[in-house]
Amino acid sequence: MQKIPFDNWQIFEHVRWFVNTGKELFTADGKKVEVWEFQHQNDEKILSSWAKHFRNHYCLDTDIDFLRGKLSRQEYLEKIKFPCKTSSLGRGIRAGDFGEILVCDYLQYIFDYWIPRVRWSSKVIRDESPKGSDVIGFQFQSKDGVSSDDSLIVFESKTKFSNSGRNRFQDAINDSRKDHIRIDESLNYIKQKLHENGKDKQAKFVERFQNPVDLGYKEIFGAAVMYSEKFFDAKSISLANCNEISISVKSKKVISYPKRDNFILIIIKGKNMMALVHELYRRAADEA
Repeated sequence: MQKIPFDNWQIFEHVRWFVNTGKELFTADGKKVEVWEFQHQNDEKILSSWAKHFRNHYCLDTDIDFLRGKLSRQEYLEKIKFPCKTSSLGRGIRAGDFGEILVCDYLQYIFDYWIPRVRWSSKVIRDESPKGSDVIGFQFQSKDGVSSDDSLIVFESKTKFSNSGRNRFQDAINDSRKDHIRIDESLNYIKQKLHENGKDKQAKFVERFQNPVDLGYKEIFGAAVMYSEKFFDAKSISLANCNEISISVKSKKVISYPKRDNFILIIIKGKNMMALVHELYRRAADEA
């Protein structure tokens, strides 16, 4: 497999907190769900390294002094870049962004996918989620060029860190059905952002996946839901259905999922996850 020397291939210690429980759950239509635990610890060195990695998704440390104007680095991050801690909307966006970035780490560091990290720095409004697929990754099998065994992976990410009545697992499955439709736009967005950041070599690797007709590749889709352990409910998983997906929350009409055979379902749960989210944002700003 081709291991491309991109600037985000560094292994961060926090990914070692992912532990495969070996347990499996099943949806109502019999689709297997892997269950992982995120066993985070109060380790100053690891948390500090993780906070820097996390912060650079929103603003590179090399760029912050140019961008911050008369604000301190901490003020710039807390007032301009990071989702707001105190507003109800901001808290939800914080949880969502955190979940997406951690799913990126999961796919990249455990399964060797290259995940371009361009989504969060491009926000215009900090308390909104960017449009498009949540997480897109690429894997190259040949050291000498492209291969039909190269793979594109697209994941939807959801979190449940509060006592919401919604079945977030079903929400993730429902949203994933859109990914095969909007993949062309999402790939173009990634390629464009890499080009704007002067990373044309990386943009060329994305281009390989924009023309599957000439040389095909594997497509893998997935849904990952991250739970705070207190709000995890296995029953919501067993009620979820990949075969009959609601068109919308209000609609009773259903459609079948077109990519079901190459569809991965993952649960990640951990203790006091929302407290961890706020602590990571605090540390990322304080240590900038």
